[in-house]
Amino acid sequence: MNFTVSARIAARRFAYQHASVLTALDQGMSLIAAGMAEVMITDASGRTRSPGALYQSLFATAAAVQTGPAPAVLQAA
Repeated sequence: MNFTVSARIAARRFAYQHASVLTALDQGMSLIAAGMAEVMITDASGRTRSPGALYQSLFATAAAVQTGPAPAVLQAA
């Protein structure tokens, strides 16, 4: 699959192509850390998401399954 990472700094816009969603996500997060604005990742179908939203869609469900429900809190009577 093809992923395009786009970002802006001042009046310049940059776009980078990636074959892997993980490399696109890594670069997107790196561009945000470097202070770039409007960082977005577009997939081959045209769906555009921020790196944070893409991270959530990839890993939020897996993290919830791994940690399971919150433990019950015991109350003193």
